[in-house]
Amino acid sequence: MDYQGSRVAAIKAIILQIGLCLLIFYTVYYVIGSICYGAFRLHPFDVLLPFEFKTEPAYSNPNYLANVLSTEITFFISGPLFGVLLRRWVWDYAITVTLGHVLITFAVMKEWPLVWHWWLALASGLFLMICSGELLIYFAFTDNSNRGNIF
Repeated sequence: MDYQGSRVAAIKAIILQIGLCLLIFYTVYYVIGSICYGAFRLHPFDVLLPFEFKTEPAYSNPNYLANVLSTEITFFISGPLFGVLLRRWVWDYAITVTLGHVLITFAVMKEWPLVWHWWLALASGLFLMICSGELLIYFAFTDNSNRGNIF
């Protein structure tokens, strides 16, 4: 296979992996969201849950709590799932999926999210996703025979 053919194959593999990561991310989001909505006894289930940024931020607002918990738990769980799928570069795919999520949110809501609490939840979730995924890769998929040795 020539250089151009291998490059096209690599790009196709990366696009497929990004698509799988997005599928994992939104599947986990809806599963966790439905659990949170059930735990807070919220009816009806909001299908726009992953894209909702207009909910009034208050700890006394169960919709807000369900949205924030769904977001943070989804990001935390998605990191190790990305790690199992990719076995490397979780940070890169986590950033790509998060940027894709921002663009999809903009397309769905037809408005750019300007509320600080949504961005804060997104940034902290991204941090959780990267840390949980990279830690899984470090402990499960790397040669750790020299882990204790500093020199």
